Amino acid sequence: MDRLRTLRTFICVAEQSSFAEAGRRLGMSPTTVTRTIAALESGLGVQLLRRTTRSVRLTEEGALFLTRCRAGLAEIDGAVDSVRGARSAPRGTLKVTAPVMFGRLHVLPVVVGLMRQYPELQVRLLLLDRVVSLVEEGIDVAVRIAELPDSSLHMLNVGNVRRVMSASPSYLAARGRPASLADLRDHDLIRVEDEIGPHRGWGLDEVRRPARLTVNHMDAAIAAAVAGLGVVRTLSYQVAEDVEAGRLEHILHDDAAPALPISLLFQSGRRDHPNVRAFIDAAKQHLQGVSL
Repeated sequence: MDRLRTLRTFICVAEQSSFAEAGRRLGMSPTTVTRTIAALESGLGVQLLRRTTRSVRLTEEGALFLTRCRAGLAEIDGAVDSVRGARSAPRGTLKVTAPVMFGRLHVLPVVVGLMRQYPELQVRLLLLDRVVSLVEEGIDVAVRIAELPDSSLHMLNVGNVRRVMSASPSYLAARGRPASLADLRDHDLIRVEDEIGPHRGWGLDEVRRPARLTVNHMDAAIAAAVAGLGVVRTLSYQVAEDVEAGRLEHILHDDAAPALPISLLFQSGRRDHPNVRAFIDAAKQHLQGVSL
């Protein structure tokens, strides 16, 4: 157990970039933390942290060691949680990441429900439109909307979302309703610069027509479509509120792109952790009850 305590101390120092802050979080004196790290480095024969009077930073070897430590401790914690059984109540901190808009609309309600149900649970929800490393950033569960490559992470599919094309009623009244992708050659297109993945540019790229407006954020593209500037391609949930309110209308239903899976990713051995298990169960229940 002393070795595990040492590794947890190292992880805390690395995450806080401070011996003093790590000591406060772990209930240890700064001197004890310093000696613990020094003993670890001496035993390994490698410098893990570079200290100056102003900062504590990982060396290259330290960064690699941190990644392996996090993965190893996740496996150990998962084994302990499995032995403790499914009756353990969620408590402590759950760290979740999700795309910004999907997280606001469909992950935050899950988090709110869990926090109301489990008073000893704290959640850190990171809404980011970028892919983050679960191991390097200490993420418990990542919500991803994409076709995912095989990896060492465990993946659970909890739903699907559709690609849709939309335009405002005023735009369609003025320019007509396209009946096929070929018809879009006579329409104004709104593109998003930072789309990634195998479905990038699907549909609109086939038209081979320059976009009248190009933006780097989906919110701006949707707002432009609502303002009547042209046709936008999005994921279905991204325009659900505007379609329901009558600000946008779907077009080209027969040309819908392949659906994209909604997946929950977590490290091997973490599914039996009470926090992770509770989030997975709540997310599945929520997503089965909404139209995406």
